[in-house]
This record gives sequence, C-alpha cells and structure tokens, in this order.
Amino acid sequence: MLTIGLVNTYDKIKVHEAHYRSIARAAPVAFAFGFNLALFDYPFRMSAEELVSFVKDKTTIGGSGRYLEELFASGRFFVFDLPEKGFQPQFGSIVVTTSHPSKEKQINPKDLAEFVRNKKSFLFLIGLGHKGLPQELFDMAHYHLDITSKGVPLETCTAIGAVPAIIYGSAMLLQHKKSGQVF
Repeated sequence: MLTIGLVNTYDKIKVHEAHYRSIARAAPVAFAFGFNLALFDYPFRMSAEELVSFVKDKTTIGGSGRYLEELFASGRFFVFDLPEKGFQPQFGSIVVTTSHPSKEKQINPKDLAEFVRNKKSFLFLIGLGHKGLPQELFDMAHYHLDITSKGVPLETCTAIGAVPAIIYGSAMLLQHKKSGQVF
C-alpha cells in the first residue's frame, strides 16, 4: 500500500482555500498512480464522507471532487489528527519528503521502487504550508526522500505530483526491466 500523507502545517484552526484545494489536487494524482490519500491535522471538523462533499462543493479541481469520491468509495481516503507516538501501522514505513534528507535516513527513488516492487508499504509525508514538516516527523520517519535527488525544494502541489509519479514510474521501469519488456 502506498499513501500520500498531507500534513497541515498551514493553519490548524481556520479552514483556508489552500486546505481544500490541496485535497482536490492530491486526489486525482493519488488515484492515477494507485496511491491512497491521508490527511493529517487538517482543521476540518467533519467525517471523511462529509469532507468529500465539502471539497466537491468548493472547487472544480480534480474533476470537481470525482477522484476524491472514488478514493473514498474504495476505502482509500483517510482523515486523522497528527499522531503523537507513531502513524497507523497499516501505512507501513514513514517517508518524509524533503530537499534536505539526513544521510542516515536518506533513500533514493530507485531503492524505494525496489521495495514497492516487493510489496512493501509506505506513507509519503508532504507538508502543506511554508513551515514544512515538523522536526518530530523527521525523527519518527524511517526514510528521508529528496525526490529531485538534487536538493531542490518543491512547492507542496509540485511535490504532490512529483513524488507519486516518480515512485510509480521507477517501479514500472524496474518491472519492465525485470520482465525484459521495452516501453
């Protein structure tokens, strides 16, 4: 199981356009590349089902919520508070996305793709807001991933697209190389 985990570091009290737009942008990407979508610490006080309806009413992004609805209907959309002691175990290993990975926890897309090919589960944490992910998540994470492999920081929505696309593409490339197929 692969999951995009959007962590709200923007505003924890008031709902802003950035909150629901990030959800609407992430849903089609998650759907297209076979990822789940999990939200952490968003200021919505509603169930996942209510949130799907709310996002559908607020934006036309992501097919007016069509892909968010598809994720929810198939049990692939989750809403949680930010855990203090650890993330839900069903999500697998925690991967912090960052342009400054620590050397001890750094992993590259090729190695991740090999794990994915071997059915290992990952939760890719992406921060929403200019503050980035909190230090405790870096400490909690099993791996740190610089998706650019060049230390280039990406804006949230760019990372939402790049991380799943590169991991999926790398895993597909490995699968094709192992089977002898050519694209």
